[in-house]
Amino acid sequence: MRELGFLSFVPNHGGTAGAAAALEDGLRLFETAESLGYGTGWVRGRHFEPFLTSPMTFFAAAAQRTSTIGFGTAVLGMRYEDPVRLAEDASTVDLLSGGRVQLGISTGIAGYGPILDPVFGTSERSFRDEAEARAARLLEVLQGEPLGTAGKGYESIPAGADLALQPLSQGLRDRVWWGGGSLGTAVRTAEKGLLLHCSTLNTEDTGAPFAEAQADQIAAYRERFAELHPHRVARVAVGRIVVPLLDDHDRQVHDEFLTGYASGMDDEGRPLSGPPFRFSKVLSGGIDEIVDALAADPAVQATDELVITLPANGDAAAHERLLRIVAEEIAPRLR
Repeated sequence: MRELGFLSFVPNHGGTAGAAAALEDGLRLFETAESLGYGTGWVRGRHFEPFLTSPMTFFAAAAQRTSTIGFGTAVLGMRYEDPVRLAEDASTVDLLSGGRVQLGISTGIAGYGPILDPVFGTSERSFRDEAEARAARLLEVLQGEPLGTAGKGYESIPAGADLALQPLSQGLRDRVWWGGGSLGTAVRTAEKGLLLHCSTLNTEDTGAPFAEAQADQIAAYRERFAELHPHRVARVAVGRIVVPLLDDHDRQVHDEFLTGYASGMDDEGRPLSGPPFRFSKVLSGGIDEIVDALAADPAVQATDELVITLPANGDAAAHERLLRIVAEEIAPRLR
């Protein structure tokens, strides 16, 4: 592990009346994380849930209040993203922030299709095919390739000129990540020349323990990436839910999350109902216990960045305390 990052849902526990305060809490969390030495702050992109739904506008604000921390999406489901508009927004924020955007994408979760397709629009292609087509288009746009022509002229564009991304942020294309989850996805990510983001979810169950299966994905990704892109550096980020419990207040704050998370799966991270996924365990307890667990985790040992995934519940003070404990007492013992 060379870098430390964190992932926040930027939760809004206060409903409509609390939305502005929740976003402000999220911005302060990025400021605090930067002061603690975190390299990247990652966020989810969630639709219609009480979490952050517009990462790029949030990052634009965060860019004005920070100077070094990176801004990552982990991850945006491309089935419901417009690739040209996303590229425009991401490139704009990248320029505003001095090249700090880490753009994480994936296909998304097909099971949400029956709910979200009527809202965002249906497609004649399958969920995965539509998402893959939009992801490929996004990469073309970020590369600065012509997307069309101005014909007889278009506003300030002269006749016959190519239509390409404006503004174009050089280098952003090389900071696009794909959300992994299986061995095949890891290899395809390398073939696309993308960076690999492994979360707390594996989308296949190989029978191996969660961390070992993820370590196999990382190894396969690095091998294939080196074969196809020898002049570039492969990068991997791995997420883990880390919840230090150092006093009674910590245990009280996080009890609901810890109990709820454990109740939905067996001891090996298999959901008691639903698709054949595997989830990583929550690493909770004392400092020594957490350090030992992370040091023994083969995926964590193989990663470039350890991403501390914050619980979706808990208030801003609890999340800041968690990040501080990890940065000051856990991370130094892993480097």
